[in-house]
Amino acid sequence: MGVTVRYWAAAQAATGIPEETIDLAPATLDLLRAHLAERHPGLLPVLAASALLVDGLSSRAGDGRACPDGATVEVLPPFAGG
Repeated sequence: MGVTVRYWAAAQAATGIPEETIDLAPATLDLLRAHLAERHPGLLPVLAASALLVDGLSSRAGDGRACPDGATVEVLPPFAGG
């Protein structure tokens, strides 16, 4: 099944794709971040500033939170606007 990762804004620009499925079990957000940075080297600076939403729950870098099989992770870079 894997983890579905959706990229938004600068994260999508860095990867060149809107989403992908990663087979990484068992996974934590730290492990997922490391895997994504290795898979997409241009994503590393974006990941450093991004929040991750796991099935709608927000998390920040350095989080050892479990990322279960079948979860959807949204990579949300900082953005500004009105």
